[in-house]
Amino acid sequence: MDITFESWERIGRNLSLLGNSTAWWLGDWLVFGEEFFPDRYTRAVESTSLAYQTLRNYAWVARAFPLSRRRDKLSLQHHLVVAALPEHEQEDWLTRAERGMWSQRRLRQELRASRQEQWPAESGTTSLVLKVPRESRRRWEEAAGAVGLAVPDWIVQTLDEVAADC
Repeated sequence: MDITFESWERIGRNLSLLGNSTAWWLGDWLVFGEEFFPDRYTRAVESTSLAYQTLRNYAWVARAFPLSRRRDKLSLQHHLVVAALPEHEQEDWLTRAERGMWSQRRLRQELRASRQEQWPAESGTTSLVLKVPRESRRRWEEAAGAVGLAVPDWIVQTLDEVAADC
């Protein structure tokens, strides 16, 4: 083998940067296409072989974070974790994640812990019971897992996203 560990590691970091950039580029591409191509998601799924929900998430995050607010040191997934929050809270959490060099998983855990401290289980929340077909539940679990969210968080985020588009 003619490669050092350091070279191999550097290549991995560069590939990771490219992967993150690609997610932002796809999100921006979809947002740009909104005005001109109403069937853009159908075509994008065919063109990219990515899941519809993945593409929706990319576009939602790209729309929520104009270029001037994106953190180069954080992934699109970090931004996704805080995208549903008010802008000042987004900035606060992204700053914490950047300074602490948190993974997106750690950011999600810290945010969740903070929310539990701020809002005890009964305060300010409403419970909702849904009866859904098993297949829907399976798809929801897969979609939530793909973006690193618990199913209830994913449902709230997805419904908020749809409501914002109305």
